[in-house]
Amino acid sequence: MCPQNICPPWLSFTLTNVFRRMFHNPRKILDRFVKSGDTALDIGCGPGFFTIPMAEMVGEKGLVIAADINQGMLDRVKRRAEAAGVSARIRLQLCESNRLGIGQQADFALAFWMAHEVRDLDRFFAEIRTLLKPGGAFLLVEPKIHVTARGYGEIVALAESSGLKPYEDVPIPLSRAEIFRDAEKKERII
Repeated sequence: MCPQNICPPWLSFTLTNVFRRMFHNPRKILDRFVKSGDTALDIGCGPGFFTIPMAEMVGEKGLVIAADINQGMLDRVKRRAEAAGVSARIRLQLCESNRLGIGQQADFALAFWMAHEVRDLDRFFAEIRTLLKPGGAFLLVEPKIHVTARGYGEIVALAESSGLKPYEDVPIPLSRAEIFRDAEKKERII
């Protein structure tokens, strides 16, 4: 699962700037999926653009697991979480080259603009499926600029072959996005 091409920490300012928030407002994108008390996964969290708002959304009884293969990015999440006063709600997870290594199930998982960087998508999606609680949802978002419609279709097909069921297209600017659920687990009402 090791990323083919990961963003270095020094470039992380491009992922958290105010201009990005104009197109990708985390609260608007995640509001119907992340609830108070939830456990949420931010897979490939980078510097925490989605992690921090997710931690605010899950509240004091919730948890966000911020997972990344780059320790430098996790260090940035930690600093940003402390500044935002939500560090107690966030668990940082340094991923291995071939697995996420998360030992806790979640109500919601997010992979935003990162699946195209994963070498072993079959294994990646299979692991995500095992991490979803019954009724849990997985939001896959890929950038139109890097991933063609055909490439996105191939990624979705791999997710389906792992047992994740496409549930709904989600309109997100500059992106192709889909909500998935475990095909064998009972659905949670969103």
